[in-house]
Amino acid sequence: MESLNLTSPFSSCGRFAPMFHRRQLLGMAAGLGAASWLTPVAQLLATEANAKSSREPAQSVILLWLGGGPSQLETFDPHAGKKIAGGTKAIDTALKGVQLAEGLPRVAEELASISLIRSMRSKEGDHERGVYLAKTGYRPDPTVVHPAIGAVCCHELPAKSTIAKTATDIPRHISILPDNWPARGGYLGGEYDAFKIHDPQAKLEDLTAQVDEARQRRRLAEDLSVVERAFARGRSRAAEGTLHRETIENARIMMTSEQLKAFDISQEPESVRGMYGDSSFGRGCLAARRLIEVGVRCVEVTLGGWDSHINNHEIHKNLNAALDPAFAGLIRDLRERGLLEKTIVVCGGEFGRTPEINPLGGRDHWPHNFTIALAGGGIRSGVVLGETDPDGGRETPNAKSFPDLHATLLHALGIDPAKEVITPIGRPLKLAEGEVIRELLA
Repeated sequence: MESLNLTSPFSSCGRFAPMFHRRQLLGMAAGLGAASWLTPVAQLLATEANAKSSREPAQSVILLWLGGGPSQLETFDPHAGKKIAGGTKAIDTALKGVQLAEGLPRVAEELASISLIRSMRSKEGDHERGVYLAKTGYRPDPTVVHPAIGAVCCHELPAKSTIAKTATDIPRHISILPDNWPARGGYLGGEYDAFKIHDPQAKLEDLTAQVDEARQRRRLAEDLSVVERAFARGRSRAAEGTLHRETIENARIMMTSEQLKAFDISQEPESVRGMYGDSSFGRGCLAARRLIEVGVRCVEVTLGGWDSHINNHEIHKNLNAALDPAFAGLIRDLRERGLLEKTIVVCGGEFGRTPEINPLGGRDHWPHNFTIALAGGGIRSGVVLGETDPDGGRETPNAKSFPDLHATLLHALGIDPAKEVITPIGRPLKLAEGEVIRELLA
């Protein structure tokens, strides 16, 4: 326990200089209210203690998914001047002594609000298996399909987020610009799969009725019942065990919900849209912020194409041009709207890239040490854990894993990572197997 060395008014005469622990000091303050020399300090400590105890857990997660495995050396952990840099230059950031790759100047300006785990390690060097581990916190297992972090959030947290003033009528788990491995509900059920949309500048498909309201109600009440009866005939038990009717009802509610406007980024001022950059990924990040505001629990926005086995530097230059304004704009926008403390932002991919440049000018798969960036939602800001080995080695001090990351995210969301859920086949599984990364917690 931390201690305070408080010297009494008599210490100048050498009579005593007592050592008080924080808890002892607060107790003394309660009994010595008239001691003017002690009260201001005790009040300060009490205020700090109350602030810590009253801090609410995070409410939502935004995952900026960099599909394909971005190079740590061309993004969040450059080593300018070293052989492993391959000529990549670095820029200073808002954190003294911490640099990012030269393609991320706006993120560099926001780095005081962001933390970096530069010592991430994965046990999977294959894309599909690596994505599974990154999104679920578990290695692939042929006997079970694990849920993604967003599915766990929706399963464990109340349907209503404290960010929103009303219940959420739209899906609470959403994937924007999904890749080949979208976030799934796994053993929690298909209802926790992410709802997938593409570039937010396009209108959502199949959500607007093509007939008048009266005819739409008649279709749902009469025509649909004919189909349902035909489906249920001869298979009553199977029909009862499906989510068919619940899905239809949820779709009907969604089609008439005012919250659908959250998908429409055209309602944002040009200045806000410009802050995120003119790219589908930037528009996806803006939509993610709007969706979080109406109570969505998890939004995954994908920026794919980082698999740079050839022409690594050019690929990263082009992708950083989309990532930089979108990531920085999202952090700034959430902070200015008072949403950053309630929203965890995670940015990264399934693994990193090799320290060596191959004969085709590319970097290959490297699960041994790479970087994940985090911000908001009870995550300490301005923390940098570990680094890529500057000599290109595989070992890294203070290594962290995806199970550790998942345990940390769940903890910040007020969810017990060690909680066991019984799968449909009766198997108990923890929500996360890793250890909470205490250095990252505010």
